[in-house]
Amino acid sequence: MRRSPSILTRLAGAAAGVVLAAATVLAVAPPAQAATLTQVASFGSNPGNLAMYAYRPDGLPANAPAVVLLHGCTQNASGYFANSGWQKYADLWKFALIVPQQPAANNSSSCFNWFETGDTARGQGEALSIKQMVDHAKTNYGIDASRVYVSGLSAGGAMSAVMLATYPDVFAAGSVIAGIPYRCATSTTTAYSCMSPGVDKTPAQWGDLVRGAYSGYAGPRPRVAIWHGTSDYTVAVANATESRDQWTNVLGVSQTPTSTASLPAGTSLEVYGNDAVRVYRVSGMGHGTPVDPGSATDQCGTATAYFLDTICSTYRDALFFGLGGSSPSPTPTATASPSPSPTCVTASNYAHVAAGRAYQSGGYAYALGSNQKMGLYNTYYTTTLKQTGPNYWVIGC
Repeated sequence: MRRSPSILTRLAGAAAGVVLAAATVLAVAPPAQAATLTQVASFGSNPGNLAMYAYRPDGLPANAPAVVLLHGCTQNASGYFANSGWQKYADLWKFALIVPQQPAANNSSSCFNWFETGDTARGQGEALSIKQMVDHAKTNYGIDASRVYVSGLSAGGAMSAVMLATYPDVFAAGSVIAGIPYRCATSTTTAYSCMSPGVDKTPAQWGDLVRGAYSGYAGPRPRVAIWHGTSDYTVAVANATESRDQWTNVLGVSQTPTSTASLPAGTSLEVYGNDAVRVYRVSGMGHGTPVDPGSATDQCGTATAYFLDTICSTYRDALFFGLGGSSPSPTPTATASPSPSPTCVTASNYAHVAAGRAYQSGGYAYALGSNQKMGLYNTYYTTTLKQTGPNYWVIGC
């Protein structure tokens, strides 16, 4: 098993100081088959000034799924595409890959600007550019709009969280590898403390940041997988727990796992809710994407800088997304779909929060799902809540 080298000591430019995953871009041999990773010259207004690359395996059927891949700092689209193992499963299970690339003109280390508010808000900057790439794929490749996913490493992992927060109506699920919770940082200065030692917030505080990314949204929320090495000294391991707190809160499930499992390469898996959130912790692994070179179905990738020989995270994520032929995609945990038989409960705001029908933030209680303000979070305020869908409650009955 390989461990990643320490973070680069000096980088040019202010934004370059925010280094998450850095990898030497390797020369990549073209695939043996006809399909290749190809740049798309025009895909929209592109306010974030990103480059788009796409891979469509031979024999891609109509209404196929798509996965957006987001590279780390100093990486590029072709290097992440080649070394992460995603091409193997795109060929095997027939789905498209959309691979954005950050030019040095945007960030001198080619990091996605996960810490800039103008690039991490819905309808703006780099986030909108990535969404426009998905729109282009839907229109031109016949992609199934209900089966679009996103995965990224480090700066790309943080940007994956951005896309899940700002466009929950676009992505069905996502993977955050060695990343950071959404809106942990809003500048290059605060990005340092997010990376290490990490920022501690309550689950509700983290969840509020996501809910605020698309105010008023009441539809399904994407499921999330979180990966982190226990010896990651570039992005503190605490970020895995904070990301867990953020996404379990958003999806309305407990921060206590419903099940745990031991996987190869010293990997532990924690499952939260009805498979709404997964947390993978890879024992002894440093900063990078977990890969496991080999020809077996559950092996993938190339072991090189910041692609660490442990376990094939891509295989696990592809199954989590429901891309494998025998692994159906689970129903999203949170939905605003009406229930044929509404359940009404009258209780104190404290009891609602304790039972998981509501959450508290800033001393007030809010209905889970609808986010309606219920009043003070205590045993004296009483509210009647009606359940209109799984993990979705509204005031009144």
